[in-house]
Amino acid sequence: MDQFSSHRLDAAVTIQPAATAVLIVDMLLDFCLPDGAMVLPGYEKLIGPQNAVILAARAAGGTIVFVVDSHRPQARREREFLKRTPHCIEGTPGVEVVPELNIASDDIQVTKRRYSGFFNTDLDVTLKDMLVDTVIVMGVVTNICVRSTVHDAFFLGYKVIVPRDCCAATGPREQISSLYDISTHFGTVTDASSVVRALTEGAPIENIEIPA
Repeated sequence: MDQFSSHRLDAAVTIQPAATAVLIVDMLLDFCLPDGAMVLPGYEKLIGPQNAVILAARAAGGTIVFVVDSHRPQARREREFLKRTPHCIEGTPGVEVVPELNIASDDIQVTKRRYSGFFNTDLDVTLKDMLVDTVIVMGVVTNICVRSTVHDAFFLGYKVIVPRDCCAATGPREQISSLYDISTHFGTVTDASSVVRALTEGAPIENIEIPA
């Protein structure tokens, strides 16, 4: 670990399911399926761990939130499209959640227009109305929308947990770097099985050591 990041304070995290929300970020057709507008290959590896967390959280009384990137086609200047290929256009199939994920009728959906699920959305007020103080963040991609959402969650005072096998980055370097920064500065990095044990058995979650 680098000298600066070594000054972190690590303690096992416990969670209360009723005060916990699972945020599934951008698991959408445009980002996942081969014919999507901006595809991150290999999304299918995330489905099993993500569903395990979703089902455990739902059964324990947690809140499930699908965070959906969506952009209006009539926007004169869409900020994301200054840097990225147009994607997730409102009203198109690209904004739909991949069908393999377990979705219930009473799960919450939040629309975002920028990378972070919190920026100018009603996610924060929604979570506060649900009496949530802990968020489990997963989805794609780790180094962009997941990380942006994690940062804002931390800034807003939430306890942040990221299961590393439930998110994927644009490459191995970006995955490790983002998880390293999250584990040392913004939250707790763990895996899906530890999150499930925490939700079902009350087991503490340890911060996984991410190589520098």
